[in-house]
Amino acid sequence: MRSRYSAFALQLTDYLLSTWHPSTRPSMLERDATTTWKRLEILDSGEAGESGWVHFRATFREGRRWAVLEERSRFVREAGRWTYLDGTPVLERLKPGRNAPCPCGSGRKFKACCGLS
Repeated sequence: MRSRYSAFALQLTDYLLSTWHPSTRPSMLERDATTTWKRLEILDSGEAGESGWVHFRATFREGRRWAVLEERSRFVREAGRWTYLDGTPVLERLKPGRNAPCPCGSGRKFKACCGLS
């Protein structure tokens, strides 16, 4: 999961497609220059035989707007390699206040961190 998050952050679409299970893989992914991924939190994970799951929260910014994508992703292991099967995403918009903690997870106030740009 962490490698797929990094691939989203770095826009490595070839890697994302290669780690996607063939039964659910899209034919292509478009790069999104407006989205900046800021933080990944793994809330839960586990496996049972050749199946696994990861429940995560990923914080991102689109222009000046902030949001959190929370998903419980399913993975399948085939030939010793995990591939992303599908997930149930929930998107939540954020409106951080100037004195609120920064959504990027730095521990600083928003106005002194990502709120500067």
